[in-house]
Amino acid sequence: METPGMPPQTGGEQVRGKSRLNRTAIVTIALLVLGAGYWWFLNRNTVSTDNAYVKADSAQISVRVPGTVLSVLVENDSPVREGQVLLQLDPADYRVALNRAQAALEQGEAEVKAAEIAVPQTDTKTEAEIRAAQAALKAARENEIEAVHKLAELKNSREAVSADLSQVQRDAERFARLYREGAGTERQNEQAGTALKKSRAQMAAVDSQVAAVEASLAAIREQVDRARAQLQSAHGDRYSVEIQNRKLESLKAKRDRSKAELDAAGLNLSYCTVVAPLSGVVAQKSIQVGDRVQPGQALMAVVPLQEAYIEANFKETQLTNVRLGQPARIRADIYPGRTYHGRVVGIRAGTGAAFSLLPAENATGNWIKVVQRIPVRIRLDGPPPPEYPLRVGLSLDVSIDTSDTSGSRLVPEPKAQATAQPAPKQ
Repeated sequence: METPGMPPQTGGEQVRGKSRLNRTAIVTIALLVLGAGYWWFLNRNTVSTDNAYVKADSAQISVRVPGTVLSVLVENDSPVREGQVLLQLDPADYRVALNRAQAALEQGEAEVKAAEIAVPQTDTKTEAEIRAAQAALKAARENEIEAVHKLAELKNSREAVSADLSQVQRDAERFARLYREGAGTERQNEQAGTALKKSRAQMAAVDSQVAAVEASLAAIREQVDRARAQLQSAHGDRYSVEIQNRKLESLKAKRDRSKAELDAAGLNLSYCTVVAPLSGVVAQKSIQVGDRVQPGQALMAVVPLQEAYIEANFKETQLTNVRLGQPARIRADIYPGRTYHGRVVGIRAGTGAAFSLLPAENATGNWIKVVQRIPVRIRLDGPPPPEYPLRVGLSLDVSIDTSDTSGSRLVPEPKAQATAQPAPKQ
């Protein structure tokens, strides 16, 4: 059928037009087949995401003691080494506290030394007093025993003298009666009277001795009481040794507390010098000389760019074949055409939504299923070259080769230092 206004086509032209259409279709099909083959052989074992960023375990720098900033030795973007001084606080107050603690410790040491000298002296003195009191008590008791024996002997002698006196007195009375009656001689009467006087004198002497021994015994017993009291007092003084020992322990504890306060003052003084906890690059510096800072206040950050890693957020449906150790290719938007290489070293224990500030509440009536994303940690095979450094927060495209699925999905637990013994069966 011919189109109005168009010249009629010949048979040869129609054949050539169909041939061109056939070639175009063949080329299109070939390209589709090649594209499908390329994807099948190269990308079928690859998962990719552009929801990936550079991360680094940065250290937030703050002070451990309050103070006034005396000097700041770094600026933003300055490279620092581990242990390098970042800033200095005014140490005057903490140096005074250190000197005060040092003086308190020296005083405590002197008090302890004095007590250590006094305790042995008191111990020796009280021990000697106890021995002396024991000796005095022993001697007094021996004297008491001797006096009691002597008093008993005198009383026995008095009974004998009293018996003799009674007999002499009867004889004297009998001779006196005989003399009066003329039956006895005067000499016998006088001898009997003399014997009576002698017996009475002996009796008086024995009574005097008994009285003297009784008085001596009373005095000796008073000495025994005094010696016993002195011994008790000496034993009481021994408690003062125990008290001084307890005071010595208290002084030692006070000395140790002063030593701890000195150590704390030394630490506080050392905290006036803030050093870098790790090597990296300074960022977020927000202090100047003269600022008053408090513990916990963020002053700056040290970013270890040489230890940067990748955190790629893959869909949960992409992680079916992802394993630890699989290779990854990383491309940064900041360096077009530049490729970094790394390996999977960790898969997060939960989705990003599970650890968000306000986790989703899925147990509601208006629930809608949303594919979740799980962070995957990738460590670079080597530090980025200085001409292509990776900075924290850069956007990345990450592809993981999942052809090798022999690795684990979980990071292995560290080996225990010692095998725990099984609990005994009950």
